[in-house]
Amino acid sequence: MTTDDEQPRFRLAYVPGTTPGKWARRWTQRHPGIRLELHACEVPDAIRLIADGDVDAALTRLVASDGGSALNTVELYTEDTVVIAGVDHYLTAAAQLTVADLADEQLLQPLDAVLAWEGLPGTMIEHRPETTADAVELVAAGVGVLVVPQSLARLHHRKDLAHRVVTDAPASIVALCWPAPTDDVTEDFVGIVRGRGVNSSRGGTEEHRKRSAKEKTAAKRAAREAAGKVPGRNFGKSAARRRGSR
Repeated sequence: MTTDDEQPRFRLAYVPGTTPGKWARRWTQRHPGIRLELHACEVPDAIRLIADGDVDAALTRLVASDGGSALNTVELYTEDTVVIAGVDHYLTAAAQLTVADLADEQLLQPLDAVLAWEGLPGTMIEHRPETTADAVELVAAGVGVLVVPQSLARLHHRKDLAHRVVTDAPASIVALCWPAPTDDVTEDFVGIVRGRGVNSSRGGTEEHRKRSAKEKTAAKRAAREAAGKVPGRNFGKSAARRRGSR
């Protein structure tokens, strides 16, 4: 976290196709005094922005070159991979596809591609567009097909294009990355992203956690007894007294 004219702020970079909005709303509710700044960037720039101190964390896609990074990383979800083609392309006749279905296709591979292929299916077109957006324009013009994470297909949606899931293609992992050590403000943001409640705590002893679990179990049983769903603890004793009084 940094300060600007004594106004605390937390700077989050995010890459195309990711949606930090819901976490931004929760942050504003919990920390109205700390401004959250959102910075759009491309995948190749996300880690560099953290390393240079330009942002405090980044919502990005993991790529092979991130393997040697010393950053803290929390993997959030894995995206489906899809192929984008013209709306009348024969590939769109199927609900889902496999990599083998792309064997006869001309594939575009933009310079900002994030999928880690061991070997591209089909034939890669020699020209490599600068960005995924540029590649989508070429697909719309009838030049090849494009394989991307599904969120990017939705981001660049056009009426003249369609996309289908490729079930066995490499997947894209979206993660939150931030530098070590983790300060308290960053820890709070990580907690929001991971779904921890406002009153949750990572601390507490094992004894306290066990005691809380026992208390919760006892409370549930008491509620069920009160509702008549299970016999109470004195059920057997009451029956015995009734038999003894006969």
